[in-house]
Formats: sequence, structure tokens, C-alpha cells
Amino acid sequence: MARLVTVITAVHGPSAEYLADAYKSLLEQDLPDGWDWQWVIQEDSETDDVAPHVPDDARISFGQGRHGRAGMARTMGLSRAAGEFVKVLDADDMLPPGTLARDVAVLSERPDVAWTTSRVLDLLPDGSTVGFDQDPPTGSIERGEVLAHWKAHDFRAQVHPATLCVRRDLLLALGGWMALPASEDTGLLLALNAVSRGWFVEETGLLYRKWPGQSTHQAAHSQETERAARMAVIQARAESLLALETWRLDAG
Repeated sequence: MARLVTVITAVHGPSAEYLADAYKSLLEQDLPDGWDWQWVIQEDSETDDVAPHVPDDARISFGQGRHGRAGMARTMGLSRAAGEFVKVLDADDMLPPGTLARDVAVLSERPDVAWTTSRVLDLLPDGSTVGFDQDPPTGSIERGEVLAHWKAHDFRAQVHPATLCVRRDLLLALGGWMALPASEDTGLLLALNAVSRGWFVEETGLLYRKWPGQSTHQAAHSQETERAARMAVIQARAESLLALETWRLDAG
């Protein structure tokens, strides 16, 4: 039986049309011998809008549930995740070829590393791409590094939470994604960094689609009072976790 990396995607009606591009990017992944992917798609609602866009592939598990935003949808999708590693892929984004193979290689070969992130290119509506000019060097990200950078740079991390690939047991131990209306993936990133070592992959691991319907473009995402509350609880959780013992793999 193949070893699995589970790709988990939260989706709602407006972004469902982009699932075809996400699926194409999965088909272009070349995994190491003995590995395959599973795609868990979880609709953040119970409508008839998404199912017609779900590809017909035995490796895909589609589910629905009550509306609760992306973090809840991903966490509900974890109930069907069979892989030892869990890779995040938003419905409107794509994985460049080689992404899953690089994530699997790092987590398979480095038992001291619990999660990976990678370089991101913003995919603009005209098809052009724009990169971030302050990526960290490839290599390990020690406990507390992301939190320190995030606090010093107006709550902006040096690595992107939409590129996370995580050991499933640690993801479950942390309770999945935070129960927040937004920034739930940032909350997970900081929690992971508070308890374990990560790894940055310098090759591009995500095409991050920019389009008017994405949640980060909505006015509510930047509403000052809510944003301050989100950042406060994310910071408090990360600082509490940082005070705990380092998470370690069971060597036996």
C-alpha cells in the first residue's frame, strides 16, 4: 500500500470553479516511489454549487458541512485524512511541479523537522507572477523564529502559512486550524513554530491566486477591531505553547 500525503482544501461556491486548476496541478506532481496523494475537499457549506466541480478521481474525498469559514472546513476534513503528512492547498491556488516531492523528502529524511513552508509567487489576474523579496534562506526554522518576526513586522510572518505541509499527528495534537473568522492558518503556523522545528524550501511551492473574490480582499478582513482581536489570541496561544517542552517525534 502506498504511503500518502493528504492535500486538504476548503472550498465555497465562488471559488469552486478553480478546483479544476488545483486538480491539474496535483496531476503534475511527481512523488517518490511508494508515495501517492489523497485530496480531501471540504465545502464550507451544504449547497449544490461545489460538487459539479469536484473531479472524478478515486483519490478525492469530498465532504460538506455547516458554514464556519475555512479553518473549520479544513479541520472537519481532517476526519478523512489518511496521509501521514497533510498539505494545505486553497481551492483557488495551485502547486507547481515538484512541490509535494520536496515536502515529502524533507519530512521523510529529517525526523527533527515537523513542518515545511516554501516560496510563494502571487498569480495576478493577467497571468503574471510576483514574488516576495525577503524569503529566508533554505533550511531549518527554529522554535520561536516566526513568532519573533511576526511581532516585529506588524503581524506578518516571513513564511507563508498557505504553503504548510505538516505531520498529521502534530496537526491533530494542536487541534487543527484556529476557530477564527480569518488568519486561522497564521494561527496554526505560529503554533507549529512554537512547539517544533520547521523547514523552508527555497523553490516555489505555491501559485497564490489574486482575484476579487478571495477572502483576504474583503473589507472585513482588515477591520481594525477584529484584526486586533485575531492577532491578540494568535500571539497569546503561540507564546503559551512556546513555554512548553519541544514537541518530539517518537523515535521508537
